Amino acid sequence: MLYRKKRPLLVFLLPSLLLMAVFLYYPFVENIVNSLFDIRGLAAARGEFLGLGNYRRFFSEDPVAMTSFFNSLKMMGLTLVFQVGLALMLALMVDSVRKGQQLFRVVYFFPIVISATAIGLMFNLFYKYDGGMLNQLLAKLGMDKVLWLSKESAYTMVVIPTLWQYIGFYFVIILTGLAGIPQEIFESAAIDGATGIKKIWYVTLPLISDVLITCVTLAVTGAIKVFDLPSVIARNGAPNGLTHFLGTYMHNQAFVAQNVDYGSTISVIIVLMGVAVAQLLNRVIARNSEALR
Repeated sequence: MLYRKKRPLLVFLLPSLLLMAVFLYYPFVENIVNSLFDIRGLAAARGEFLGLGNYRRFFSEDPVAMTSFFNSLKMMGLTLVFQVGLALMLALMVDSVRKGQQLFRVVYFFPIVISATAIGLMFNLFYKYDGGMLNQLLAKLGMDKVLWLSKESAYTMVVIPTLWQYIGFYFVIILTGLAGIPQEIFESAAIDGATGIKKIWYVTLPLISDVLITCVTLAVTGAIKVFDLPSVIARNGAPNGLTHFLGTYMHNQAFVAQNVDYGSTISVIIVLMGVAVAQLLNRVIARNSEALR
């Protein structure tokens, strides 16, 4: 055993447990309780007991809530393909480059360094109808201006920068995992005839399965909580709530409409959904990685 005496470990663990209890678990329990009562206004007292009324309202009576729910589900799928998927492709290509890897790390990781608010404002300038960069380019090409944040295209326009920002984050994680694979394994695989796609499928992916599980879990749970970029690019889910996600709709209800009880309900749904999806992904990916091995 590395540590024979457990009591000193508890002394060091206790402060972090107390902080988590005060700032994480206690607010979560309070949100669960608040979601069962009628609360109008920030710091207002709990009113009538509603039971599961807010949850019924979310799933059956509120069309904007359902829009935000399905937008978040779609975002989860898009993160797997365009964040983790593209990051994996880029990492595999860069890993084969012997010189200049550090340059690619910096270039692809750079969007993470920029604040989400700054990126949102930048894309607002791109999408602006009068004088926006995209419409200026269309005008130079002799084409008509486009309302980029229309009902038909607003969701796509919000999703693009949200996905783009974190590709570099997962790229660096996967590239670090690839760097940890001993070259002797690839040499042995090449002798056995495993090259190209076979090498990636039968050697590389199984050896970085733990890294991929981490990236997929972070990406999917992050998609459920997405808030900052959509709230800057399309305020209040504009147009007509079509670009709301669970995180933005929770903020809108709790702090703008001051329906604290309903906002608490959405926050509980976000947490439960994140935990359930993370557990499901861990089981599915772990089973597949064992099959690959």
